[in-house]
Amino acid sequence: MARGSSYYKSHHAPPVAHQGPEIDATTIVSLIAVAAILAGAYAASIRVLPSSAGIKTRILFVWHLFDALIHLVFEGSFLYNCFFVSYSMPTSFSATSRHHPHIRLTTPPDVYWLGSADRLYGANYGTGPLSKLWQEYAKADKRWGGVDLTVVSLELLTVCIGTPLALWICAMLRKEERKGVLKRWFWMTLLATGELYGGFMTFAPEWLTGSPNLDTSNWMYLWVYLTFFNMLWVFFPLWILWEAYRAMSSAMSQAEMVDLVNYLKKDD
Repeated sequence: MARGSSYYKSHHAPPVAHQGPEIDATTIVSLIAVAAILAGAYAASIRVLPSSAGIKTRILFVWHLFDALIHLVFEGSFLYNCFFVSYSMPTSFSATSRHHPHIRLTTPPDVYWLGSADRLYGANYGTGPLSKLWQEYAKADKRWGGVDLTVVSLELLTVCIGTPLALWICAMLRKEERKGVLKRWFWMTLLATGELYGGFMTFAPEWLTGSPNLDTSNWMYLWVYLTFFNMLWVFFPLWILWEAYRAMSSAMSQAEMVDLVNYLKKDD
C-alpha cells in the first residue's frame, strides 16, 4: 500500500481506477476469492458440524461463516483503505475553493476525514491489491473508492460487530443443542435485521438522490457488482427471518399447549 506524500511527490494527480467494464486480473482474482471463501465455508461445515446436522443447519452454518469471512476480508480491507491509505494533496489545491481537476472530495465543506484538511483517504489513492480490489468495485459505486461517511459508519458496525456475531452463531450451530434452539434463532434474527438495515441505509441515500454514484451502464456493474453481490445480503437475511419466525411460533405454540395441559390438570 502506498501512503502519504513520499510516493506521490512527483505525481500531479493521485492514482485512480481505470474506467470502463474491463475484466482484468483484479476482477478475476476478486471473483475467485469470493468463490474460495464460499468453498472454504462449505468445507468447514463438513469438518465441524455433527453428522446428524440437517441441511438447514448446514446452510445456516455455511452462510454465517461465509458472511463473517466476507466482512472480515473484503469489508475489513475497505476500512483499512479508509484509515491507512492516503494521498497528500499538492499545493495547487486550494482548501478554500476546494477545486482541483483530478480530485473529487466526498465530504461536505469544512468537514475533513480524520481531521486532515490536506490529505485524502480511500482505495482510489492506493496501489496495492486491496486498493485495486475496491477500485474495481468503485467503478460500479464510486463511494467505495473514497471515504463516504455513511458507508464507513455502517462498515464499522458490520466488521466490528457483524463479523464476531456471525462467528458466534456458527459456534452455536456446531453444538446443535436442542435447548439452545431459540437462543440461536434470536441472534440470527438480530444479525439478519442488521444486514437488511445496513443494505437499506447503503442504497437508500442513492435512490433518493437519483443514484449519482452508481453506474448501471453495463451488465457487469448492474447485475454482478450491484445486484448479485448485494442481493445475497437481502435474500438470506429474509429467509433467516422467515425461518426464525416459524421456529419461534412453533416453540410458543408448544409452550402454550403445555400451559393448557397443566391448567387442565390443576382443575382436575
